[in-house]
Amino acid sequence: MRHDECVHLEKVSCFTAVPVRAFAVRPDMWAEADWSLGVLFRAFEQVTTFAVHAPAATRVVLEIYAAAVGHLASVDFPMAQGADGVWRAKLGNAGPGTLYAFRCWGPNWPFDRAWTRHGSSAGFIADVDADGHRFNPNKVLFDPYAFEITHNLMAPEISLTGGSPSVFGTGGTLYRGRPQREVDTGFWAPKGIVVVDYTPTGPRPRLPAEDAVIYEAHVGNLTRHPSALTLANILANEPGFDAVSNIPERLQGTYAGAGLLAPYLKALGVTTIELLPVHETNSSPRAKDRSSVNHWGYQTMGYFAPNRAYSSDRSRGDPTREFKKMVRDFHEAGIEVYLDVVYNHTAEGGNWAGDRDATGFTSLGGFAVNDYYVQTNDHMLIDGATGSSNQLNHSSAATQNLVLDSLAYWIDEFGVDGFRFDLATVLGRTPNAFDREHWDDQKKFFSTHPLLAAIADMAEDRHVEIIAEAWDLWGYEVGNFPCGWGEWNGRYRDAVRGYLKGDGNVRDFMEMVNGDYHNFNDQGGPQRSINFVTAHDGFCLMDLVSFISPVNDQPWPFGPSDGGSSHNLAWDSGGHHPLRRTRLRNFLTILMLSRGVPMFTSGDEYGRTQNGNNNPWSLNTIGMWNNWAQAVSPTPTRLPVDPEDPEGAAYYDVFGEAPGDHNPILRFTRALLRLRAERRSLRQRAYGNQVLDDDDVSYFFARPDGSPVQDGDRALRLHIESSGIGEPDLLVLINQTPTAGLFQTIPDHRWIRLIDTAAWAETEDNIWPDGGEVIAGNYAVRPWSIAVLVDTAERA
Repeated sequence: MRHDECVHLEKVSCFTAVPVRAFAVRPDMWAEADWSLGVLFRAFEQVTTFAVHAPAATRVVLEIYAAAVGHLASVDFPMAQGADGVWRAKLGNAGPGTLYAFRCWGPNWPFDRAWTRHGSSAGFIADVDADGHRFNPNKVLFDPYAFEITHNLMAPEISLTGGSPSVFGTGGTLYRGRPQREVDTGFWAPKGIVVVDYTPTGPRPRLPAEDAVIYEAHVGNLTRHPSALTLANILANEPGFDAVSNIPERLQGTYAGAGLLAPYLKALGVTTIELLPVHETNSSPRAKDRSSVNHWGYQTMGYFAPNRAYSSDRSRGDPTREFKKMVRDFHEAGIEVYLDVVYNHTAEGGNWAGDRDATGFTSLGGFAVNDYYVQTNDHMLIDGATGSSNQLNHSSAATQNLVLDSLAYWIDEFGVDGFRFDLATVLGRTPNAFDREHWDDQKKFFSTHPLLAAIADMAEDRHVEIIAEAWDLWGYEVGNFPCGWGEWNGRYRDAVRGYLKGDGNVRDFMEMVNGDYHNFNDQGGPQRSINFVTAHDGFCLMDLVSFISPVNDQPWPFGPSDGGSSHNLAWDSGGHHPLRRTRLRNFLTILMLSRGVPMFTSGDEYGRTQNGNNNPWSLNTIGMWNNWAQAVSPTPTRLPVDPEDPEGAAYYDVFGEAPGDHNPILRFTRALLRLRAERRSLRQRAYGNQVLDDDDVSYFFARPDGSPVQDGDRALRLHIESSGIGEPDLLVLINQTPTAGLFQTIPDHRWIRLIDTAAWAETEDNIWPDGGEVIAGNYAVRPWSIAVLVDTAERA
């Protein structure tokens, strides 16, 4: 196949049949080869190598397909196993765009010449044998290292060609009159795609960790709302957003559409976008499907493949190309790209209906279930730490290599700048070291786990950030990850939420605002604490100040969805709209002034609401998409959810009406982010030593009158002393009581008002970047409000 033909194939749909002319190249040498796992097209030789880990298999066949569904394999090639347990093959005429998959035989189902592709029991001994093997040659498997995957298991093309989810099952349950184990899946199984792409991703920003402001977002939700079509028009009168463009309709909800938001994020002051999972996932394909599933994407199918659903062009190879172009758009704006990755479980599920014999493996489990998954003594899959039907086995070298190879690929090929690890504690467990059902031992977390150390080494070598969600259903390990890891700080979230609703622990609050020294001092500094009040799972910021309990059982498009935490530390602000806006500003202010790295969720910058739903994981609906018209409106929750159906679904009016002709929250957030970017005192890698007027930045807490803090205090004065680094001090006056409070300023300074979050200042957007009123003596802070004063550095 000529190179120009390879490029041509990349523009062909996965569902369009392409003639197959592949042939074997030197099969006599395959068993001695050492080609790396996955697929590699060697342009100079015009050959493609294939390699897959299946050490216990007795036969593995590589199949080449003309199209993703509706066709059996056009040609197949028995592979050769090497001494390392890897099966390999080398083919000609199998260049970019080629669709491929595998079939495996093993001890529980040895090869029998009577076996045929039309569904067969020939050779069958057991669905699972005494050693836990689950090989089934009727179940076509895609490559765990595939760079793209043709489709997921919810693709409509499966049912359109006569299939259903049941065809992927094993065991003896009948499907259309025959045991599921005998149903051949070649017609419907996802296939890997040979991909070669040289799209540049641009120079990585390589920002210091402490400079980051992280914006957590969902690729689809960013631009699917109709308002994205006129984004530039909407923001035309907002200072600083003149470089923003409208999103073309064909790019809505795509990688390309997300990339077009780079000028918006740069103008806002964000340095880093953290995308919810973008690996190929098992999810519903339609944007307005009222029964959508797994919209957030935390059911990973392939750890090397970008999700095709987010590509404007889903031809073979185009999701890879478009993702890289998106990364380049962000990099050219100086913005980093972090990915949320899920290496704790996969989309392959567990035992169907509790039946030990029945699983639905389409990849990892069909090749080497004992290497990839944690099981009981009876070979039942477990999910105790994940709650997601299965749990990856990080005792296994194969699983550890899968994680490391995946990370390296996304760094080296896609230019990714960092990763957030979902339920990262699973990566620190060693299931093979203990009895499979000794649960106290199984739950143990090891900060010295070789995988955690290897990831940290890779991060240092490749200059990327790594962030752990340091908890799961088996344990809470915030502060316990090894040096080099950052962590989502759940303690920060809880302490700040509690204190800013008037009943939290004051000492916990102070400790978190000061960077959680006791947990992160030995991990490299406060920049390892990822401070957040909101994230994708839980209330968004507007809802945190507008609801007490979640409202997840409401009708479409804001529900229904299951799950969601009942421990929200939320308060509805007594239903008072101005107070809600004040409290929203309080959270943003504390977040940006705290030691550590701030993170907030997309839409928090203008008061986006989910109508009180705190777990919309399955809702790919217009109610969950970013409505950009809200960003500039003084009455954002009175706007229609769908501008094409203004009498349809409505937002709860939680925001009310702000004075003026714009949304003061957006302008406040932008100015606050600029303040953080301009002040090194708010972006420190070291903790202060609590000594005045030396060469570091120290946080000094006191009561409003300057006396020592007492347990139960609801009003605090925070002095951010930074004269030692050549910056003016800040004085943060925090009043979380229902009455106004008088705060004494610190003598021998000349204080100027910088921020006041109270409703009276909304006409000024609550912030004076160039300096406001000079404050002499005391400052009165309104109820439930925060004021920030800045020293002009001219001693009175």
